[in-house]
Amino acid sequence: MDQHKGHETVPAAAERTEKQKELQERRQQIQQRIQDQEKDVKLLQQEVEAINGSADKAVEDSEKIFTDLICQIEKRSSDVKQQIRSQQETEVSRVKELQEKLEQEITELKRKDAELEKLSITEDHNQFLQNYPSLSALSESTHSSSINIRPLRYFEDVTAAVSELREKLRDILRDTGTNISVAVSDVDVLLSEQEPKTRPGFLKYSQKITLDPNTAHRKLLLSERNKKVMLMEQLQSYPDHPDRFTDQYQVLSRESLTGRCYWEVEWRGIVCVAVSAKISKSTKKSQASFFGFNDKSWSLRCDINSNMLYHRGIQTNAPGSSRIGVYLDHRAGILSFYSISETMTLLHRVQTTFTQPLYAGVRLGSSPVNGSPNGSSAEFVELK
Repeated sequence: MDQHKGHETVPAAAERTEKQKELQERRQQIQQRIQDQEKDVKLLQQEVEAINGSADKAVEDSEKIFTDLICQIEKRSSDVKQQIRSQQETEVSRVKELQEKLEQEITELKRKDAELEKLSITEDHNQFLQNYPSLSALSESTHSSSINIRPLRYFEDVTAAVSELREKLRDILRDTGTNISVAVSDVDVLLSEQEPKTRPGFLKYSQKITLDPNTAHRKLLLSERNKKVMLMEQLQSYPDHPDRFTDQYQVLSRESLTGRCYWEVEWRGIVCVAVSAKISKSTKKSQASFFGFNDKSWSLRCDINSNMLYHRGIQTNAPGSSRIGVYLDHRAGILSFYSISETMTLLHRVQTTFTQPLYAGVRLGSSPVNGSPNGSSAEFVELK
């Protein structure tokens, strides 16, 4: 009574009633959290089952694909072996036929030489003169006076061609092996990170981009370790290649992009910053080969006044910027273009489904000046 003298008091029953309400509310909150977390547990269990099912199917499909690839290589090996044996039989038969003719001629010449020798020792002058005309005539040879044996390189060129195929397959397996490893390691689950909101967040996914000289139009000059491209007046001495663009001033990256990637491009003149799947050889001769004018590519056309996003030939406008950031989340189907200056501004965001590996690309516009790189240029920036 002394310690609590002057304090406000309430009946215990009333206080209990108030606290009972708080208790019930807290229990409801706890029960709601239990329900939410039990739902999350079920979702995670479903995710485990989905991962296991997808992995099993990927293993099964991969085994089928590699088995088919091995069968094709074995069939090609068998075909080459059969071609070699067939050509071997033809060439040996041809040589043996000539050999037999030569041996027959040698036998005939030896017989003729023996008859002439016998005639030469004949003492009867009349008999010698009578038999000489019939023995002295020689039949014309059926082959040239000499046979030139070429250097012993009969089927070595075949071995060289097969070795070249092996090296190409090694390169393909190395490059695709890297892509497959990236695709495997980039598998996303429910707990994956969300799309970045700040430039430091994007930089975590910075992708090294190098341009592929085998795809570059011959008026495009690559420099700076194949990170910069300039439009030139004169043609460059690139060798023929099936991947090369011949009608459009375009180039693709070496690296295929299958996970989360971010890169930046600085440009001048008129430049299209693009993301594209491989463009087929049959399409390269048509307008559909332009980045952004087909269903497999997206192209941000940049000039001093504005930017325009092209896809299937449809354009969308946005403000201009001299540096463009590109973010790709292949699995989530997200492609975003950003204006990079003191701030990072979203220009365009695409939400779709990507079904093929994609590549960074550039198309240059306007005209070069007097054969110097004073026209359009683009450079993939080294990000730290």
